[in-house]
Amino acid sequence: MKKNIRLNPECISCLIKKQIGNYPDSASRSDKIEYMKKVMRLIADASEYVSAPEIMDDVYRIQDEMFGCKKDYSDIKSYFNKLMLSMLPALKNKVDMSDDMLKAAIKIVMAGNYIDFGAMNNVDENKLLSLIESADKTEIDERQYIQFKNDIVSSENLVYLTDNCGEIVLDKLLMTVIKNINPDIKITAVVRGEPVLNDATVSDANEIGLDEVAEVTGNGDSVGGTCLERISEEARGILKNADMIISKGQGNFETLNRCGMNVYYIFMCKCDMFAKRFNVDLYSGMLINDRTVSDILGSM
Repeated sequence: MKKNIRLNPECISCLIKKQIGNYPDSASRSDKIEYMKKVMRLIADASEYVSAPEIMDDVYRIQDEMFGCKKDYSDIKSYFNKLMLSMLPALKNKVDMSDDMLKAAIKIVMAGNYIDFGAMNNVDENKLLSLIESADKTEIDERQYIQFKNDIVSSENLVYLTDNCGEIVLDKLLMTVIKNINPDIKITAVVRGEPVLNDATVSDANEIGLDEVAEVTGNGDSVGGTCLERISEEARGILKNADMIISKGQGNFETLNRCGMNVYYIFMCKCDMFAKRFNVDLYSGMLINDRTVSDILGSM
């Protein structure tokens, strides 16, 4: 199978910039210099077939080795879970009152993908609320959407690859709508196997009751995406046996695109590189099936 180039020049620049200052204030000047040297050496030696989320996983290991700690996002994750739970009744009502409940739920889920402490330098709560409020104005490719809806009706096993805390509340809303369309469908929600940034783990998912609508399992890996070569054998088996897969977020797209499975990527273009690649405005929502990625982006 032909390997896909997953690293981009823009990602290299972004990876380096985000590490400047990403060390304890108490670190000595020489340790800060050594840290940046190690990060740049790691990136310089990285294969073009390795994605940015995979490289970041190695960066976190350098942080841990040099400074013995990495940032704890527990409070941030809990805060955004609670914030979205407080909004859930109103959002559910908005979906219930819409002409197309599935499409309305997808648009809200796209807006929630803004809650990303990896791609974003800062998650602006006012910006988040504005994006959710105006979610109904989001454009969705109608051909992709029709196929998506048809697959939901005909599928028996759906795997939902989650991304960040907060937005998993909105994922739960979408899963509920899907179950209303196809009550017999089995949904398996796959979360991160280990804590990474504000990405959801099993405990985070259980905190918001995701297990009420789906079977929740970790993927056995700490990468902020879904790297098939690294996730557990169990997680690979779950994906292999799925009739369709919903993949949330940029990180999952970066690690999984062109995998050949029936994957529908749902994410927001949160950086200039993604917006440029898909020829859309920044913060645009995307619904793309893996079968059409090469048609849209070319062979890169």
